[in-house]
Amino acid sequence: MSALRRIIHDVRSLKLGNATRYEQHQLVVGQDQVAALFADPALASVRVHTAVPGDRVRIIAPLDVVEPRSKGPGGGVFPGWIARVNRKRGGDTHVLRGAAVLAAGYLPRNQEGLIDMSGPAAERSPFGQTHNVVIEFDRADDASWQEAEVALRRGLLALAVHLADAAVDATPDAIEELAPPHRAGTSTGGLPRVGAITNLQTQGAFKDVFVYGRSMAGSLPTLFDPAEIEDGAVVSGQYGHPALRNPTYLHQNHPVIAELRARDGQDLCFAGVVLCPEPVQQADKELVSTHAAWLCRTAGFDAAIVTKEGAGNADNDLMLKVDALEADGLTAVALYAELSGADGTGPPLVAGPRRGAVVSTGNYDQRVKLPAVERAFGGTRLRIADAEATAAVEVPTAAILCALSPLGAGRLTCRSEQQLGATA
Repeated sequence: MSALRRIIHDVRSLKLGNATRYEQHQLVVGQDQVAALFADPALASVRVHTAVPGDRVRIIAPLDVVEPRSKGPGGGVFPGWIARVNRKRGGDTHVLRGAAVLAAGYLPRNQEGLIDMSGPAAERSPFGQTHNVVIEFDRADDASWQEAEVALRRGLLALAVHLADAAVDATPDAIEELAPPHRAGTSTGGLPRVGAITNLQTQGAFKDVFVYGRSMAGSLPTLFDPAEIEDGAVVSGQYGHPALRNPTYLHQNHPVIAELRARDGQDLCFAGVVLCPEPVQQADKELVSTHAAWLCRTAGFDAAIVTKEGAGNADNDLMLKVDALEADGLTAVALYAELSGADGTGPPLVAGPRRGAVVSTGNYDQRVKLPAVERAFGGTRLRIADAEATAAVEVPTAAILCALSPLGAGRLTCRSEQQLGATA
């Protein structure tokens, strides 16, 4: 597996301008250049906005979110979409940390969610903390929604590369060395070999995640190079369950992989990553789960942290894998959002494992009161609240993008009753 260096350029301010440039931590986005990157017969028009932390801005119906990254001239990021799959791997990847590009607006099967740049929702979503370049769009009258969605995806990825290209010659703020996982059979100094299983949704148009530009539907689990995930080999086209969605940005910054890397050599040995589809048929779910467990054991894992994409069907996939891993003698831990009702007293699990452990990422049903905002992008009404997009509303946590991230990017924490009493 390949080694990778992240060349970090911090973004601390963002504005629109005549030409794209990056200097002194400020990113200027050239509006004409954005329009050119989204020029496609399936899109009648696009509009570019900025939304930064602290703004009284709401983004409704967010679609995919991408972190700007580039390998400089010749490319190399987002293989299968922007770069060739058969290319030189590893090396240096320039990252605009603190920036994100995203699209917002109606698409079929897009379960409406939101990002607030201030207030309690901003505290729950990772994208309430980023400097966001927001793309609104209109579909061409003679184009299908699927054609428009592909055009948006290609445009977002091209924009992410374009913005990061502006920083390639800038002095970096940090350089991060990302060592590859330890291969099976190498010495671990007695530390347990722990890896990650990442489930990718495969439910057709508008609910698919792509690997090298192709859906994993019909595939078996695959031992995958995490450096390739860093460079955008996994791209989201999945728009269900906003709080449980894994946008491309989260795959690029996969929190479970990041934590395993951080602890490698201390209390564990980072063993690798397995990518899995989430099929619809029960027999296929059982096959994929059994094969994933076999693959982990063959790769020398002692334990695996299992994540998912979406809910319902995905809950079954998650728990079947935990059961299969435990049956094969591996320790398994699943990340899972509860569905416990607004007051938290309902049964939390749709499906539960027979063995293994489950870590809660929060309660899907918990209600959150959001103050009014000054501006909104992505639409004029918030349908889930039957209100104007800028109005004060109360919504379930389920509506806040990535608030309950099953990849571990959520910002919610818990405290014991004893701790609460001490702070009262």
